Amino acid sequence: MAVDAVDSASRTHDPVVTTPYGAVRGRYEDGIAVFRGIPYAAPPFGARRFRPPVPPEPWDGVRDAGEFGPTPPKPPYSEAFARLLADPVVPGDDCLNLNVWTPEPGPGARLPVMVWIHGGALTRGSSAVPVYDGQAFARDGVVLVSINYRLGVEGYGLFPDAPPNAGLRDQLAALEWVRESIARFGGDPDRVTVFGESAGAISIGALLASPRAQGLFRRAVLQSGPPEASERDKVRRMVRRMATRLKVPATARAFAAVDRALLLRTQADVARLGSPVLGGPAFGIVVDGDLVPRHPMEALLAAGAGGAPDVELLLGWTSEEYRLWLAPGGLLERVDRLGPVALAGAMARCRCGHEVPRGYRAIHPGAGTADLVGQMVTDHLLRVPLHRLADARPPRTPAYVYEFAWPSHVPGLGACHALELGFVFDTVEVPQAAQLAGPGAPQELADAMHSAWVRFAVEGDPGWQAWDASHPVRIFGAGAPHTVLGPRDRELALWDAESGWPGAPLSSPESTPSPRPRRPRRVMAVRPSSRPPRPPRAGGGRSLP
Repeated sequence: MAVDAVDSASRTHDPVVTTPYGAVRGRYEDGIAVFRGIPYAAPPFGARRFRPPVPPEPWDGVRDAGEFGPTPPKPPYSEAFARLLADPVVPGDDCLNLNVWTPEPGPGARLPVMVWIHGGALTRGSSAVPVYDGQAFARDGVVLVSINYRLGVEGYGLFPDAPPNAGLRDQLAALEWVRESIARFGGDPDRVTVFGESAGAISIGALLASPRAQGLFRRAVLQSGPPEASERDKVRRMVRRMATRLKVPATARAFAAVDRALLLRTQADVARLGSPVLGGPAFGIVVDGDLVPRHPMEALLAAGAGGAPDVELLLGWTSEEYRLWLAPGGLLERVDRLGPVALAGAMARCRCGHEVPRGYRAIHPGAGTADLVGQMVTDHLLRVPLHRLADARPPRTPAYVYEFAWPSHVPGLGACHALELGFVFDTVEVPQAAQLAGPGAPQELADAMHSAWVRFAVEGDPGWQAWDASHPVRIFGAGAPHTVLGPRDRELALWDAESGWPGAPLSSPESTPSPRPRRPRRVMAVRPSSRPPRPPRAGGGRSLP
């Protein structure tokens, strides 16, 4: 029999909760009620292929929610990355589903809610990755929701006969489901924090700037991903290259008729040469005049007041993001061997003059070429935009900034991209987290980082000084977490503050350049001895894996 909730004092029976579309039965796991694979939208196939999400069909009786639901179609990681990043595949069409961990599955609890949006370059990943287990958040009094969304060409292909940004529209539909349904699982729909890493953080940047997402969340965490949009022509080229290989028109109708496995293989082949550091073809969020009416960073910096002015922000990165992209497959060594050629490539990637790499060399005289190139591109694509987003926040809704600096025990990875995830979720002991962190990750660091995220969701303050002109950054590394003022200011001062922001073309839905906003020059704690020339506008953002 379907009921709204099970008595919290009784954990002897499976928890059952009634959603707007039907009742679901979860499981109690270590005292936490867990519901997996709940559909928030109908399967996006058949007549719904490449279309915006629609509500699921209601069901009778009680639907079992004991296992993860199907994952969206995606190509596998290469062998080098698969050794480091878990990405399980669950077959089936009903892939627009979500999971809920709650300590109190009943409408009276009104607990804070966190909604996780996974990364994976908008082409890989899912909510079923074991590192993203929500048990620790629920243990600490937070209702944790994790979602799936369409990926790759299914979610971010650009066609003349289908609306763009289908994957982002899926995320919006999931947040609308949370607004409508989460109270029945013990959550408070007025205390929702969205958090995501890499492409998940980039997605949150777009949602922050979207009028259609306003009011769906109160706080946001952007981990290693800035607000950005890709050039429409760049995404079109991805679709056209696939169409050429498939020998079909570059339309949604034609792609929908292609075997799914062949479509994924073709997508992987076309994207094989791309890299966040080196550039190349990629799918991405585009300005569409609807869900994304203007470039997200432009919207969030508009008029100097900051978009989404009532949303509190937690922003940050890892110390050596680039090592995840360069270490697997021996690219670090290859870039070091290329020397000046690699630096020239980085200058082209960043659209900057010689003064920028010279400045990095002066700040880091002992660094190899690969480290200089990696830090330059990371700053250009990631840290500068997040600094400027923090600068733009109004005083009543401050931002908090962190850096994850603990180096992996896997040789060569350092404090790389995505390494912080096991610490945020307090899952460093699961085998899949050890793939990236190596054995013996410090539990005390996981305790500190996880508790900061919980505190931010509960109170809006993770426990350190809010961003101001002194640029306080919380360092999570060896030893106790501590705050450093302006740890990246010398590098970031090398980028001309008047040049807009890196990696972010401002474009209308038809790729017509928009006027570039001007913003006041921020005061840097340390300035270089000579000011570099203004770099030209960069040619498009890139989702990070």
